[in-house]
Amino acid sequence: LTRMSATGAMPPSPPERSMSRDSQDSMEDYWSEVRNIEEDCQGGQEEMIERSSMDEVELEEAWLHEAGLSTLVSGTLTDSPAEALLSTLTRSQAAMVKKRLDNYTQTMRKRNKQPIRHVRDVFSTADTSVSRTHKSLETVLSRYDWSASMLHVLIDSYCDFVYQCVLYYIVAHQPCQAFRPVESSVKECQMEVYILSFEEPYSEGVTAHRKGRDCHDCQRIRKGDKDLPKFQIVTPKQGLTRVHDLSSEDIKKIACISLIELTTFYDALGIELKRNRMVRSKVRETGIFGVPLTTLLENDQKKFPGSKVPLVFKKLLSKLEQTGLQTEGILRVPGSASRVKHLRQELDTKFYEDRFDWEQVRHNDAAGLLKMFIRELPHPLLTQQHMPAFTINSSVSGVLDIPSTKHQLQALHLLILLLPEVNRDTLKALLEFLNKVVAYEEKNRMSLWNVSMIVAPNLFTSRDKTTRQEEMQGAAGAAHLVRLLIIYQDLLWTVPCFLISHVRKMNEAAMSKKTPSSEKTKRKLLRRRNTDREKEKSEVGIGSVTDLREGVIRVQAPLHAKVSMAIQLDNETRARDVMARFDFENGQGSRSLSRRQKCFLFEVGGNIGERCLHPDTHLLEVYRVNPHCEWILKSRTT
Repeated sequence: LTRMSATGAMPPSPPERSMSRDSQDSMEDYWSEVRNIEEDCQGGQEEMIERSSMDEVELEEAWLHEAGLSTLVSGTLTDSPAEALLSTLTRSQAAMVKKRLDNYTQTMRKRNKQPIRHVRDVFSTADTSVSRTHKSLETVLSRYDWSASMLHVLIDSYCDFVYQCVLYYIVAHQPCQAFRPVESSVKECQMEVYILSFEEPYSEGVTAHRKGRDCHDCQRIRKGDKDLPKFQIVTPKQGLTRVHDLSSEDIKKIACISLIELTTFYDALGIELKRNRMVRSKVRETGIFGVPLTTLLENDQKKFPGSKVPLVFKKLLSKLEQTGLQTEGILRVPGSASRVKHLRQELDTKFYEDRFDWEQVRHNDAAGLLKMFIRELPHPLLTQQHMPAFTINSSVSGVLDIPSTKHQLQALHLLILLLPEVNRDTLKALLEFLNKVVAYEEKNRMSLWNVSMIVAPNLFTSRDKTTRQEEMQGAAGAAHLVRLLIIYQDLLWTVPCFLISHVRKMNEAAMSKKTPSSEKTKRKLLRRRNTDREKEKSEVGIGSVTDLREGVIRVQAPLHAKVSMAIQLDNETRARDVMARFDFENGQGSRSLSRRQKCFLFEVGGNIGERCLHPDTHLLEVYRVNPHCEWILKSRTT
């Protein structure tokens, strides 16, 4: 988070939609890169993806599926993950889900694509008793204190589709999360350093923010580096969480919630969230270029388990870092077209046979191969379905149609969390490299704006049939978007605590259905728990089981000589304190760790799959929200 204006100068007002003459003059690098791309594509058949948008039914079905709510239309809500997800939504998020489901239902009726089941058909039974499904719905709604008579009235009289009952109730009765006062939002926007809180959903903050007027944060930001504001994150006591700190299962849940929140966020801003049709087409399964990221990663993981980014992509970045960071014009000056074409063919045939000679690759060639790899992905790095939300043109609203830089950043944040894991990890590796290029600006003459203009046509080149005018309108915006991604990448790869709270609630809801019911099993668990507590009490010298419940944890450390330790928590105990205590007790620290590995404290289980704790995390706060987790010191690559 760098390069904010020292003078705090206000951008021009009113904001201009079109680029100024100075902006057009400064886009020379962008159009030069576009010409290079067009020359590379001459003689080749570039697959054109249909530009027409999805029809309404397909759009709503795709949205519900990606949000983890497909069971709302398949008719299996009870005991499904969707039930747990619905129970965690805020009022505005639930209203958005209801809106999408209503639109789906109405569109299906108009098209008469399939008959909509009447609620009486859903609950039809052979006898006069209440059906099993009816009872399940009562169980779902019982948490909201509905009376049985009211439930019967709703089912029999007011709803055509039973699953809407749940959504209507949540919208009407679930308490809304705390709204930030209007005065606070306006005051925040007048500060030089902007405070970005992860405590409440972005959609709730927007509702309050829109009531303010003449806000500096809502002025259009110019292209100059000095105009980008600095954002300060309010660090929660439960600690900051990076994307790679969570388990894959929890990240999938984060993606579902992020889509619901993003849609609600756009709706609060008065912007329609557009999506592209996901076109299925034949793609290459062998070679390097034009092969899906998932296929490349699967091939790499056969040799290198745990790989997150395609190996060829990492090799190209490594080659550029070794030989090109201090070279003037790196990324901008193209290599020999014939040599790059030859190297491309060599990589396709020899890379997986370990016969490719990386010594023959010059830094300009590596830059050309890197950009070619990104362009030729069969599906864009930022995904085809979400590309409209990133880009801007005359017919689609995207991130840069949001007037506030703060809200642009929040939209980007949710979009990044929506990306498939391999896309997100590959994008992060690219942005980390670009940040290193900018760090050597004095030697390579590549400023942040230069780098952004070179990368933007490769990352955002439209595969739709756009006009030249539309492309020109989006050029400066695409470069600005890359600039935001580079500068704020650390923030964008941090998971907001309001999303983690959603995941905890979803996991708790799922666990409540798996709680052992037999008295024998309960007694066995209680005996085991009491034995563990007595052991912990003897180690830390605590006088009662009640005290233990208030904050004694047992930390497991399989990589240390001392593999277990009971620790009494207080308000000041942090993760780094536990790590330091184990290092002190074991002298040389953990066993057999490489230079790139380091031990971190994890919370495992309970209402989270797994979370690596930031060293400054207050452990008592984590203990209070997840008292049944295990505490484990594990190594990870840094």
